[in-house]
Amino acid sequence: MTIDRRAFTLAAAAALAGCARKSEEQGSIKMNRQSFGKTNDGESIDLHTLKNSNGMEAAIMNYGGVVQALRLPDKGGATVDVVLGCDDLAGYLKEASYFGALVGRYGNRIGNAAFKLDGVEYKLPVNDGKNTLHGGKKGFDKRAWSAKDVSGADGPALQLTYVSKDGEEGFPGNLTSIVTYTLNDKNELRIEYHATTDKATVLNLTNHSYFNLAGQGEGDILGHEVTIEADRFTPVDGTLIPSGELRKVEGTPLDFRQAHAIGERIDANDEQIKFGKGYDHNWVLNHPAGALSLAARVREPKSGRVMEVLTDQPGLQFYTGNFLDGTIHGKGGMVYPHRSALCMETQHFPDSPNKPEFPSTVLCPGQEYKTTTVYRFSA
Repeated sequence: MTIDRRAFTLAAAAALAGCARKSEEQGSIKMNRQSFGKTNDGESIDLHTLKNSNGMEAAIMNYGGVVQALRLPDKGGATVDVVLGCDDLAGYLKEASYFGALVGRYGNRIGNAAFKLDGVEYKLPVNDGKNTLHGGKKGFDKRAWSAKDVSGADGPALQLTYVSKDGEEGFPGNLTSIVTYTLNDKNELRIEYHATTDKATVLNLTNHSYFNLAGQGEGDILGHEVTIEADRFTPVDGTLIPSGELRKVEGTPLDFRQAHAIGERIDANDEQIKFGKGYDHNWVLNHPAGALSLAARVREPKSGRVMEVLTDQPGLQFYTGNFLDGTIHGKGGMVYPHRSALCMETQHFPDSPNKPEFPSTVLCPGQEYKTTTVYRFSA
């Protein structure tokens, strides 16, 4: 049999070209960008959808770094969106619940809306009683970030950058923050935070996604089972500012060292539960400082979905949607009633700038702020 080497070569080249096109097509679906509207200042906002080979998707806006959607399969393969949010940019522009957003400069609360650094007092906007919450009235969640596709061997990845000017919301220093979202084939949404400053400042970045592993809008989260790897927590006063104490969870409704359903003790006759109107507290994680390790595990029994939270941060704010009241209509017109989602915000402790006994949140020129959080999903 005679082989036509020229025909063979052409066929092989065509096959290789076909493989290249297929690879390119597969690569192109890993990161899809679409217009999502404009802010009131005319800034263009895009929605970037990251996909992995298991059918998991994460849709992220460059407005506030918002995780707008997170679609996961259950134990039977049915895929639903498990984060609360809005169908369009207009919804986020008027909504103040921090759905899915990056929060900063300082995630969580700073008492009396002020702190001292190097002998100088800095006054911040008051937006939570007498305190400052999540960076002030126009924090990082309400800013347009620049976006860059940095997909690579680890999976589709979106890099967001924002430069916060000296004095913005009362905070000192020109601060450059870079946050990278990566979705890999282990069904992990990895969030890497990096920041530098030209003047001493305080910094505490986190993500404020609201999760309901049964699906967004699918009732309350009281049946979700939670484990938190922490022997202690930071008790708060009536305005949710920590006292400075590191209190043992043992013998309290805040003991999640073994799995408990959220609804089991959420209305306990306990001062801390009453202050938070449920769970809205910071847990002191057991792991060594700077070690990326398991912080919490959440399981939704009916769907079988499991979320594990890994972080190198010292604290975890566990919040049970106590201030959701049914007045918000989210994606697909879904109503978000009381306790219809939970947040697992990896962080430094609340009010650390006013608590020298807490781990420091000060960032100085020449230093790099680097921290990683991973949300790992299974069913």
